[in-house]
Amino acid sequence: MFCCAVLCAVSFSQNVFAQIELPKDVLDAEQERIAVIDKVTPAVVAIFPPDGRGGGSGVLISPDGLTLTNFHVVEGAGPFLKCGLSDGIVYDAVLIGIDPTGDVAIIRLLGRDDFPFAPLGDSDTVKVGDWAFAMGNPFLLADDFVPTLTFGMVSGVQRYQYPAGTFLEYTDCIQVDTSINPGNSGGPLFNEQGEVIGINGRISVEKRGRVNAGAGYAISINQIKNFSDHLQSGRVVDHATLGATVRTDEFSNVIVATVLPTCSAFFHGLRAGDEIVSFGGRPIGSVNQFKNVLGIYPKGWKIPLVYRRDGERYEIYPRLEALHSIGELIEFASAPAPAEEPEEKPKNVPPIPMLPHQKAPEIPEEYAHLFESRIGFANYYFNRIKQEELLATLKSLGNYGQSSQKWTLSGNVKDGGAYRLVLADFASLFEVPAEGQVFLLDSGRPETFTAGPYSSGMLMSLRELQQLLISGPENFSEILYIGSEPLDGVGAKVDVLSTLHEDRQIRWYFDRTAKQLVGWDTKFSEDRPECGVRIPGWKTGGPYAVPQELKIVVAGQPEIILQVNEMKTEAVDDPKL
Repeated sequence: MFCCAVLCAVSFSQNVFAQIELPKDVLDAEQERIAVIDKVTPAVVAIFPPDGRGGGSGVLISPDGLTLTNFHVVEGAGPFLKCGLSDGIVYDAVLIGIDPTGDVAIIRLLGRDDFPFAPLGDSDTVKVGDWAFAMGNPFLLADDFVPTLTFGMVSGVQRYQYPAGTFLEYTDCIQVDTSINPGNSGGPLFNEQGEVIGINGRISVEKRGRVNAGAGYAISINQIKNFSDHLQSGRVVDHATLGATVRTDEFSNVIVATVLPTCSAFFHGLRAGDEIVSFGGRPIGSVNQFKNVLGIYPKGWKIPLVYRRDGERYEIYPRLEALHSIGELIEFASAPAPAEEPEEKPKNVPPIPMLPHQKAPEIPEEYAHLFESRIGFANYYFNRIKQEELLATLKSLGNYGQSSQKWTLSGNVKDGGAYRLVLADFASLFEVPAEGQVFLLDSGRPETFTAGPYSSGMLMSLRELQQLLISGPENFSEILYIGSEPLDGVGAKVDVLSTLHEDRQIRWYFDRTAKQLVGWDTKFSEDRPECGVRIPGWKTGGPYAVPQELKIVVAGQPEIILQVNEMKTEAVDDPKL
């Protein structure tokens, strides 16, 4: 009797469920999700260090093999790695750049120029409650390199995770309940459209073992976009500090506590007691919010900052200072890497493929040239290539003669009188006769090196341009490609080349579309602001290009615009200006 009742119940249930039809929009959504997953799966990378210790994940972001992952995945792995894709093929990969503070690295898979890749999304649009899915190689389960997928929800945005140890600091990160476990590190977090919105990195774990306790954290893709060109420079890149500390007052306002007198923010007018209203375009209502915004930018960027003093609002664009010294970065980046393995492995795990875990393979001869070792760099090769590319654009400006040439520029100061500007090896001169202004730089007297309006060093800054265009990089003791940054904090991104001449640090800015030099900033010493020069365009047609105008920019001072009507170069027979 009982068996009959059970059989009837089962039969009834089967008939009922057989008659249920899911709504079309549910079925369509399911098919769309499957299609998105099928599309992005080929771009997910399983990463294995050559010594076989641990492993992790990554995601391809370009057809030529650029791949994002975590710094702690590649830490200590050496310049070459083995990577597997869902097609079952193992590829060689070379390390390009690392960000130890932000826990990001970029590598390049080799052997193809048509790799599948995933599009990058906009993490600023991510909201709590959005669906998100993670893909990667948790517990190193992917013996065939087909990634594991987990699906969940965004639990929080703009989260701040305090530094782990000394360096690793997750700012502005995305919190998800999507299951992320050891081995997922470096893998992508996708939105429902299949766009990468973050790189999975941290998890909250249970005390009994390194297993996800329900909270995972992904580095926002917008932060990584800010650092992308810096990472592709082959450097060990650094994060930033404003050069000021902040606190909250009794009304929960964020107040400047201290400001270093040598930082850019100080030169732009920021002082202790000022209230921070917004930073990087975001309103600031707490110290954590301030740290969150600060953490997404590389050192050296100029970022908009609005502060209030005595009821008046001021907007400035200070340059961010370095968070760490070069020595600190190198020491941390060189430390032994922890294995990316759980303390308690799941049972019945398929064996990990042997190829990536055999003894460290020799560097493939065909790729050996892709790595160059130099202190301060993850891979100097990629920096050198970018230097050569930018310096080549200067040759298109024309032939400016020999190092002994004297340049004479003339024209009008905007809203002022006529000027004469002379640049030469032995001395330089700037004069505006109608206003009785004369500034002289004597190359043999260092006390004159900051000669110019506001004691800005304008003449020496222009001499640096002259030497760059005549002699190229030979005149500088150091030259390196930095990455990219928005010009003056508001413009389109420009490529940045840094040079060192004696004790003067110069940042040169190149328009990425026009492939032209558009300006530079010269830092003379810590106790004075940079002297900036901007060139909005060049007049061509002669033996060499001539700036349309020279805009002189110094923090806290009005701009000076020199309209260039004529420029002559001539050999110096007599040391006369």
